[in-house]
Formats: sequence, C-alpha cells, structure tokens
Amino acid sequence: MCLDGHCDHQVDILRRDAERSGEPGNGPGRRGLLAAGVAGAAALTLAPMTFAHSAEAAESTTGTTGTTGSTGNAGNAGTTQVISGHLATGVADFVHLPVEVPSGVRKISVSYSYDKPAVPSGTPGNFCDIGIFDERGAGLGGRGFRGWSGGARTSFEISNSEATPGYLPGKVHRGTWHIVLGPYQVAPQGLNYRVEVGLTYGEPGPAAPRDFPPQRAKGRGRAWYRGDCHLHTVHSDGKRLPAEVAAGAREAGLDFMVSTDHNTSSAHAVWGDCAGSDLLIITGEEVTTRNGHWLALGLPPGEWIDWRYRNRDDAFPRFARQVRRGGGLVVPAHMYCAYVASQWKFGFDDADATEVWTGPWTYDDEHAVSTWDQKIGEAVRSGGRWVPAMGNSDAHSAPQVIGLPHNVVLADDLRTDSVMDGIRAGRSWIAESAAVELTFTVSGDARQAGIGERLDAPADAPVDVRLDVKGVPNGTVRFITDEGQMHQESLGAEGAGTVVWRTTTSLAAYVRAEVRHPMANGSAGQGNTMGDALMFGPMAALTNPVFLKPSGR
Repeated sequence: MCLDGHCDHQVDILRRDAERSGEPGNGPGRRGLLAAGVAGAAALTLAPMTFAHSAEAAESTTGTTGTTGSTGNAGNAGTTQVISGHLATGVADFVHLPVEVPSGVRKISVSYSYDKPAVPSGTPGNFCDIGIFDERGAGLGGRGFRGWSGGARTSFEISNSEATPGYLPGKVHRGTWHIVLGPYQVAPQGLNYRVEVGLTYGEPGPAAPRDFPPQRAKGRGRAWYRGDCHLHTVHSDGKRLPAEVAAGAREAGLDFMVSTDHNTSSAHAVWGDCAGSDLLIITGEEVTTRNGHWLALGLPPGEWIDWRYRNRDDAFPRFARQVRRGGGLVVPAHMYCAYVASQWKFGFDDADATEVWTGPWTYDDEHAVSTWDQKIGEAVRSGGRWVPAMGNSDAHSAPQVIGLPHNVVLADDLRTDSVMDGIRAGRSWIAESAAVELTFTVSGDARQAGIGERLDAPADAPVDVRLDVKGVPNGTVRFITDEGQMHQESLGAEGAGTVVWRTTTSLAAYVRAEVRHPMANGSAGQGNTMGDALMFGPMAALTNPVFLKPSGR
C-alpha cells in the first residue's frame, strides 16, 4: 500500500513514530498510520496532513510539492493539500485521514475522487463514501461529528456561517480533524483515491441560523394521525429539498413526517420553516451500518447517531439505548433489501418496531411481513415482547411517492412524544395512501379491543373480529392468526365493505388484518380459506394485531 509516497516497508516505522509522538487531544501522531478499531468497525488511520501553523504563515506559502502538495497566496489567504493512495481489497471499513488544522481558519473545503476499474460481471466495483470529524474526536459516537455525505457528493465545505448539505456549520477550530473514507466496496484491483483539502483563513463570520421544527402541531386530540417515517432530502442521497418533501407530505394527506437522512443530522436545523400547524415534522436519522439500516425516529433535534459498526462489534445496543434515552424509537428498515450492506443482521431484541413495507409492494415486503408474523408467534409462545410493524416510503426523489405507504397512528395528540408512544405500543396500521380507510376491532364478553390492544374473554366465549374498510376496489380482506389465514372475503367494485369473522380466545392468540389488491390478471387469489396455495396481489393495508387471551390465564 502506498500512502503519501510512503510504501509498505515504511508502515512499521510510521507506527512507531505515532506511538512516540502522539499528542493528547489531537489523535494520532504526525506520521502515524495505525490499523485500529473505533470501538466498532475496524478503522485504518493514515499519515496526517499538516498545514501552515497560522494564517500569517499561510500567506507566504506558495508552490506545490510531490503527491502531497500545498498551494496558497496572499490574495486569498488559503492553502491546499492533496493526498493520494491505494486501498487493497479487504481494507478496514473506515479509513481515517488526520488533518492538522492550524488556528485562524475560517473554512475547510474537501473534495475527493477514486477510480472505478472494470470488473467481471457479478463482481463488486469500487464505491467509497466520505465524511468528517472535527478536533473533538472521531471515536465511535464521538462528539466531533461534522457531517457525512456517503457517496452522494464529491466535495463539501464547512464554515461557521454555512455548510454543504449533510454537514454541520460551525467554527473551524485548531486541532486534528479526521476525514473519514468509507470504502464499502473495493474491486479486486483495489481502490486508488485522491483527497484534496483546502483551508481558507480569516474571521469565522456569523453563526448559521438553526431552525428546528416544533414538537407539536395542531391536532384533534386523541385521534388517528397519518405519517411517513422514512424520507430523504438533499442532506443525504435524496434529490428533493426539505421544502419539497414537506410539500409532498401535505399533498399525500399526511399529518406528520420524519426526516431520516443517512448518517447525518444536518437537515434537522432547517425543518422549522417547513413545519406548520397542519404538519408535524419529526427529526430522525437512517443509520446505515454495514449489516443493515435502521431508523432512529424522534431524535432530539440536532442529535446524531453513529453507524460505524457491524453486528459482530456488539455496538448496536449502545446506540439503541441512546435513541431511547431521548424518547425515540429504533426501527430496522427494509430488512430484505438486496443492496450491499442493507440486509438486517442485528436481530430484534433492541427494536421498538420494524419496517415491513417499504415503497411500492415487492417480494421483499412479502418476506418481511412473513418474518414479522413469525416473530409475533414467538412472542406469544414465550410471553415476551412483540414488535409492531411499520410501513414507509423511503422516498428519495421523483417519481418515488411520499406516503406510499404510511402509518396511521392512534396518538393522544399531534405531538412528537404522542406519535412515538402510539407507534411503540403498536396502535397503528399501514395504508398505501390516504384513500384507504379502515377500522379493526375485536369484541367479546361485553368488551372491545382495538389495534395493538388485548381482549380478555372466557376461552369458549364467542369473539367477533370486524373490519370496516374503504378505498380498495375489488380488494381481498384476510384475517390471520397464529394458525395462519383463517378467513378471506372479497370487496366489491366500490372498494368498501364490512367483514366479520367469529373465533374464541382458545382458538386464536392474536388476529391481524390485511387488505390486498386483486392480482394483475384480475383474480383475487386461488385456494381455500385455510391458506392452501394462496396467491394475492399487492398490499393496500395491513394492521398490527389485536391479542386474545382466555380470562384468568
């Protein structure tokens, strides 16, 4: 591996230099190249990039030198350094490039590039993300987080007055900053990279405004509220501006939405202008690890959650606790997504809910619903905690539809904490659009329970399961228990109807409802009501279960 003109045989020398010359509070030593962990996924630390030690010194710097060069002049009072190198396949998950930032810096600018050599069909090619941490530290969960753009951008800037979307504005203090590369795919030929860092000197300028959204909108008291909890903007890899996402949420008939840009909290401070009495905007993050993605919903505005770990690192529970301490929810996302690093590997012990339907209905969602239903059965058998289902659009750009699907949540009011409470309790169902309406109740022994609740009744007393639905022409209603599908009934062309089925608490430990569209060929599915060889069309609505328990048990 060649780094800054140094070759493999110098790695041991650099490591010894780092051990001798490390500076407290400034990260690795000046010539360090360390292979180490960040209390999570393995990280590789390269030799530091060193700039002039003050704005005055920078004004006299001219010219360029070798692979690692510096440029500058008195006219713009800035300097630039370039580092290039090679990463072999199998390199650590994250590569840290320390940057020694002197005093008097107004703005830091970073650009990067890497090669994409041809690879055989079926072989992963080069993909490399980027972000940055400031002098406060780059360790796992470190306070120094200043932004991440993944692979969505090739450059970014940070100053006190503004920052590139995905990055946090603020003063550029003296100390060791760390540019972090994330080579999540490396071709067999390896990955050649080039990083250019520019410093602009001068007074820091005024602080950027922060306009966090309010925690409450005008609600209807205890009611059912609609919201999409997985949305992206230009602050990560989305193409929509925050204002465009908010407009899309309103157009979809939503009462609330959650901002979940990948691995950054930078959008939090701009949502205030987009919120209103008619739309509650909740701050969150999509935490994009190497072993699956998860949603941190309801984060305190400005809070950031680290993603730099794998299942084997045993760090996920730590960050799940951080989310819950702030009143938020931990939600595995698109657990069967086929993209690299997207399949969920962390289990469900630390999940508050799980996303089983993401965007337009696909086989991945079918598989996710099946897994979720299995987990409900396990919880019933063990007496353990069950995990509610969610559905979200994961919309990034047009033509992806905001609100397809979304959650309909029973909450005490249109407030962040109330919505989180409703989702956590499973008092919710999933709709493909605001055109779909339903109510789902279970009644028996002069009692009634709704979605996410429990009905206690004598073991052999009749229990009536009732679904009222609108908005699914020629749809199919399914009632599913711990024994599988127990009832199926078709809706007419008008898409509205009431379906009632009778059971007992001795026969069903829970019951949930699905409403499906017809198959593409117009059929509503073949097979009997016990679930033999059934085939169904796309989901239109899906409820969380109502639990049934014999009285006295």
